[in-house]
Amino acid sequence: MLFSRYPVIAPVSLSIALLLTGCSETKTVQCQRLVTVVNQGISMIDVKKGKEVSTSLQLSKDLKTVTKSIQELNLKDPKLQEFETSFIKIFDHLSEAIAKASQALADTKKAEASSDGRLKIEKARKEIDSALTTAAKTAGKESDALGVQLNKYCSQAESTKN
Repeated sequence: MLFSRYPVIAPVSLSIALLLTGCSETKTVQCQRLVTVVNQGISMIDVKKGKEVSTSLQLSKDLKTVTKSIQELNLKDPKLQEFETSFIKIFDHLSEAIAKASQALADTKKAEASSDGRLKIEKARKEIDSALTTAAKTAGKESDALGVQLNKYCSQAESTKN
């Protein structure tokens, strides 16, 4: 009677093991999920590169949402987790820079037509240029380089799958 259980336990155990491994995401699927969210963030920047305060504020908020979406991916692959962390920092930095530039732009809208107002406008323009230039140089270059590395890593994952 004891031996009669083993023929049932082995197939059930094997079925559970196959079910668990079959449900886990492959590296390729995780890559696709990360790339999709990152591309959404980059396209937001391209589309909403506004010079209006409301557009800039919205872009900053949208990039915060992208950052949160990246955090919620729950990637299992350690290398993809590194990419995930790096992209979170990049989008967070861009969001902060755009919010700062947006605030400076709002300040220019409030400035009066006087010599003091012109000084405020000049100061705000310098802040806008500084914030956006810094963001473009650092986060933009980091994002581009990281994107190349991510694509290389993910294409390797795809080629080992086939």
